[in-house]
Amino acid sequence: MTTRAVSPAGPRRLLALAQLTNSVGDGAYLVTSALYFTRVVGLAPARIGLGLTLAWAVGSVAGVPLGRLADRRGPRGTAVLLALATGAAVASFLVVRSFVPFLVAACLYATAQSGLAAARQGLLAGLVPEKERTATLARLQATLNAGLAVGAALGGVALRSGTRGAYLTVFALDAASFLVCALLLARLPRVAPVPRTEGRGGPTVLGDRPYVIVALLNTVLLLRMPLLSLGIPLWITQRTAAPAWLVSALFVLNTGAVMLFQVRTARAVKGLATAVRAVRRSGAVMLAACAVFALSAAGDSPWVAAAALVAGSVLLVVAEMLHSAGSWQIGFDLAPADRIGEYQGLFGTGVTIARTLGPLLLTALLVDWGGPGWLLLGGMILVASYAMGPAAHRGARRAAPAAPPRAPVTSGQSG
Repeated sequence: MTTRAVSPAGPRRLLALAQLTNSVGDGAYLVTSALYFTRVVGLAPARIGLGLTLAWAVGSVAGVPLGRLADRRGPRGTAVLLALATGAAVASFLVVRSFVPFLVAACLYATAQSGLAAARQGLLAGLVPEKERTATLARLQATLNAGLAVGAALGGVALRSGTRGAYLTVFALDAASFLVCALLLARLPRVAPVPRTEGRGGPTVLGDRPYVIVALLNTVLLLRMPLLSLGIPLWITQRTAAPAWLVSALFVLNTGAVMLFQVRTARAVKGLATAVRAVRRSGAVMLAACAVFALSAAGDSPWVAAAALVAGSVLLVVAEMLHSAGSWQIGFDLAPADRIGEYQGLFGTGVTIARTLGPLLLTALLVDWGGPGWLLLGGMILVASYAMGPAAHRGARRAAPAAPPRAPVTSGQSG
């Protein structure tokens, strides 16, 4: 990975290293967690699904108040504490052996992860000039994908071994990765808390209706997220003649493309107008991707099916990069400068909801409905992408004059 792909030296380099560190652990966790919870913890798959659904529901609710805490107490200290809490939650998975402790640990994990994401956004807002945030987020996304790929490879070693010790090692690695992440975040300059000023919205971000609408539309656009991990694998194995190993190849294609091209894609997004345009284009490309995926089930040739799946995956990653770049800019531009953590806490719940409800929706649309389900999914995303423009512009018109931006403070240890 080149230096340019990660970030320039200074605070942005530390942010990228923190992202890289815990994404390696997360990558290993993602590919081994299901089998760990069944084979080592001893839980039934249905109870695992129920527990994780409840946990992420709790996490989605916790994101806003934890983001508000980062605004009021300082995002650096909040991010460090939440990184430590996430690591502690993962470490607790090493000792739980029944459903109730598993549920408690999962709720702590989801809550800390959601809050950490919001606090990191507040931290980035305080350390990176406004015009450079989207480009910085693109570099962080490329770094994230690189870490996930490395972690997935390590998880694959554990899966191949299949031993209890291998699974425990993976979870210990993930817990340690969040400890290192906390240490890296603690080395960043302190960002002063921003006192609340009178302005838009109500007592919480939920009083800002235009922003709530933008966040809801973004949640629809994020329904693409479970495609790579669930929707496409099920489609390939149950509806097409393509070989099952293509699932892994398409994952590598996606992560590699994001690593190489996300920064370049984000360069075209320089303000609200270009962000809205990128989101709109992502919707059109996503509809095309869904149509190509639907065509992959036609015929009995594995090669034709594989070619269609590769083409659809290329369109999918283009849509993903366009949507990511545009939504990052919109999410920051419409948030008051003194409430970025709180607003990003709401905006980030779209990821949680997509991961929680997306698998149920995608299973019904793609596995049960087949081709028409793909077209319906693409149509939903296209409509949401075009609705994002009016909603974002309404939010921009309603915005009050911005509060003075946070200034990094290089002295002191709290924050």
